[in-house]
Amino acid sequence: QVQLVESGGGLVQAGGSLRLSCAASGRTFSIYTMAVGWFRQAPGKEREFVAAISWNAISTYYSNSVKGRFTISRDNAKNTVYLQMNSLKPEDTAVYYCAAQRSTSIPNEYAYWGQGTQVTVSS
Repeated sequence: QVQLVESGGGLVQAGGSLRLSCAASGRTFSIYTMAVGWFRQAPGKEREFVAAISWNAISTYYSNSVKGRFTISRDNAKNTVYLQMNSLKPEDTAVYYCAAQRSTSIPNEYAYWGQGTQVTVSS
């Protein structure tokens, strides 16, 4: 069983930065072969895709709303994936979730999900 734990959320002013972490525990060897994605859900809205990274970090993909501001990366030795968020806007306020899926590319669906971390951007 793969468990994912997000951290790094908090309250930040518009224009500020945060770095989210997604750490794997349990069968730690599993995340090495997994693509990882970040998603977010704002109050009253559906969950939306934010960014994803392939297992070997060769491929990354971003939603248009965060492209150029967010950067996804991973450290497989630490079983951790990061989401560096710069130039934050109030509309980035949401609960952020990481998800993982065994895949050789960036998948459309994810089997494993974390519990989420709150990001609040004040104007």
